[in-house]
Amino acid sequence: MSPDTLRIAEMTLDDHPDFLAMMRRTPGVVIRNADGFDATARYLDRNPGMSFVARHAEHDGIVGCAMAGHDGRRGYLQHVMVEPAFRGLGIARDLVKRSLDALLAAGIEKVHLDTLAENADAHRFWEHLGWANRNAEIVKFSRVLVDDPEA
Repeated sequence: MSPDTLRIAEMTLDDHPDFLAMMRRTPGVVIRNADGFDATARYLDRNPGMSFVARHAEHDGIVGCAMAGHDGRRGYLQHVMVEPAFRGLGIARDLVKRSLDALLAAGIEKVHLDTLAENADAHRFWEHLGWANRNAEIVKFSRVLVDDPEA
């Protein structure tokens, strides 16, 4: 792939329809209410310059995405995805690097991410990049604050 066929840019709300379409096509990804337009707008507004999308000249829509943000202490990577046909080209690595660089520039020194338990491809990818699986030491609890199982 030549550099002129791939373009990586900061994610904007204009990317939201393509973002949702890619989520629907990507195995191992679950769409929740928090992926809706308004929630994505809040996330991007609260974490400017930390989320990125990749577009390829020969593909309609985005071929990759990485969303990142922080709470002032810790960073979080979310929705790191690459279209299956474009995997193995370093797109995810580049998207993640840009997000991590932005988090570090904001003073964030540690970053977390979640994957679905059955997403073995994601587990292999993150371990390949040097991320540690901390399931043995961390138990995650969640609580839905509204009467909606898709929250």
